[in-house]
Amino acid sequence: MVFFTRSIALLLALVLTAGCERHDAPPLDQQLYVWQRQWTPAHDAALRDSRADFSTLRVLALQAFPNAGWSRARIDPVLLRRDGRPVIAVVRLDGQLKALDQEEVTAQIRQVISDWQGQGLNLAGVEIDHDAGNARLPSYREFLAHLREALPTSLPLSITALPSWLDSRELPALLSTVDSSVLQVHAVSDPRRGLFDADQARQWAKAWSRVTTKPFYLALPAYGVALLPSADGAPVVESEVTLEREGLRRELLADPQSLRTLGTELRADPPEHLAGLIWFRLPLANDRRAWSLTTLRAVARADVLDSQLTLQLSADNGLYDIGISNQGNLDSAWPERLTLAVSGCDGADALAGYALQQRPDLLTFTRLRDGRIPAGGQRAIGWARCAHIDQGGSNVHP
Repeated sequence: MVFFTRSIALLLALVLTAGCERHDAPPLDQQLYVWQRQWTPAHDAALRDSRADFSTLRVLALQAFPNAGWSRARIDPVLLRRDGRPVIAVVRLDGQLKALDQEEVTAQIRQVISDWQGQGLNLAGVEIDHDAGNARLPSYREFLAHLREALPTSLPLSITALPSWLDSRELPALLSTVDSSVLQVHAVSDPRRGLFDADQARQWAKAWSRVTTKPFYLALPAYGVALLPSADGAPVVESEVTLEREGLRRELLADPQSLRTLGTELRADPPEHLAGLIWFRLPLANDRRAWSLTTLRAVARADVLDSQLTLQLSADNGLYDIGISNQGNLDSAWPERLTLAVSGCDGADALAGYALQQRPDLLTFTRLRDGRIPAGGQRAIGWARCAHIDQGGSNVHP
């Protein structure tokens, strides 16, 4: 009887434990867009250093624009083969195209697939990036259904999607034609309102999860742009390529802290069907408007973010090169001011972006314009010929 009672108690405990067992959601996949139209040797290090944190590369392959026609991205297949990660070919069909010629577009995409597979790439899918207006979603759905039929069944088809499509009754039917979707939640509003809003992104993700029955991803920003004035009042957006235009540039940059918080929240409580996060874009060493790869990796891992600006002095027979280094994992704005305790100086000057005020015992370098020091990077501020610079008595003012 005692054995029977103990057995019943054990069985009851197991049932209660099973009932309370928590089934954690699988970790969110993290991927990268590779958006450069012309690959360079800098891609080698960027791919190598990103491999541990991002599972898949979504690579710009082909673009079509009104009047300009078709343009192939000049990728480096050797680097992609060596990298070995799954590659998704992204086809950008400009939203200003009057219509999508199903046969021509399909033929162009099939040629890319054939070429990339012939080059030995680990092709894992195709993504169509087309900013169709809501009124054109029915015809876009027809195009996607045609394309899905034309592609190998083993090759997944996905689309870049816009939050504005949530207002269309066509959306469920559109999503039924593809295997997954990528909801872009950056650069989808009037740029004067900012590049990205984390609260709005959460709302869109939750709304999307209620419409789709298939996996979806969030496309998140890891970059910045500049807004320039124009004659008609609407700002001109400057991204990777500098525009030869006059006027004050207003810099917009996605906030790493905000996106780290969003990523942490989505991993802890993901909306239904959310499969992962895709970061735009893979930064190269000379990409002045993207986060550094160090910062991007830290955000993706939800590491604590911190900039650590320190004074760097290099002396040669009394001639000092003066600079700042960022030894943290977070890109930093140029410091507003740098003060150096000095003695016996007979010459000094600031470099571009800073101005110098000089006293017999103090050099003050003041920032004239904005700029960033990437995580792990450094920047020269100026020089001085002095008998002595007291590094302990010098200060960096963020």
